[in-house]
Amino acid sequence: MDEEKDETLAERAATGCRTSFARLLERHYDRIYRLAWRWTGSQAAAEDIAQDVALKLARAIKSFRAEAAFATWLYRIAYTTTVDFLRSAQRSVAAEPSEIIRLVDSVAADGACAEMSVGEASGLDLWTAVRSLPDQQRDAILLVYGEDLSHREAAAAMGCSEKTGVVARARGEEAIENFARGCGLTE
Repeated sequence: MDEEKDETLAERAATGCRTSFARLLERHYDRIYRLAWRWTGSQAAAEDIAQDVALKLARAIKSFRAEAAFATWLYRIAYTTTVDFLRSAQRSVAAEPSEIIRLVDSVAADGACAEMSVGEASGLDLWTAVRSLPDQQRDAILLVYGEDLSHREAAAAMGCSEKTGVVARARGEEAIENFARGCGLTE
């Protein structure tokens, strides 16, 4: 038996069918959570974001017009919710002075790992390094590599042209490669 298409379920959910809405949410929840976790690095934040996306989806389902695939439309909601969360967290969370000093001491101003041993640098979490990139570069890399979206789908989620998304991804890759070279992880 073929599984119903997202667009069919969305159409039914828009008319108030709770079963169709639940199936859509169940089908896409893990990807929403994964996207939020990759952006935030926090299980609690990812859970909060996924819950917010579910609420936004419930409110917005009637506006889905099938001009794009349902998954792309939902990714846009998840992406903007995550970015909004990050922006609000940046405004409201002040780092402890000792944490700032530790970060400054561990990373040289040019982005290399001057004060880290090769062992410490090689143990760095890739997603943490990606999350430190400028927003557009971070988003392009996380959508293309982390979420396995095409450049076109990533650009649609980011709300930019495909060319802009490709350039942002390439610059992000270059920054990560430079960081790895500075840490002695690559030649």
